[in-house]
Amino acid sequence: MTYAFTQDVPIDESFYQRIVAAMGDAKPKGLIVHLAIEREEGGLRYIDVWESEEDWNRFVDDRLHPVIHGLLHEVFGDDIPPEPAQTPLAVIHSWIG
Repeated sequence: MTYAFTQDVPIDESFYQRIVAAMGDAKPKGLIVHLAIEREEGGLRYIDVWESEEDWNRFVDDRLHPVIHGLLHEVFGDDIPPEPAQTPLAVIHSWIG
């Protein structure tokens, strides 16, 4: 079942690019689309669509968190802030070109 969400994160484009570079170019299994959009209020908004929540969770555990936690440790030391909340999206259709 398709899994989609938005998430607002308090980082800028340069920090985001460090995350992307550290994860490498290989597309994650199950990813349909990931958008990172600048917010007028500051920070970024992610819009993610995955083939399943299990694919998302595997990506988080295997690739995303190891990279993010390392980078956040550089900034915050051992006092890493909690992960921003996700807002689930009820996908009724996706069309990929």
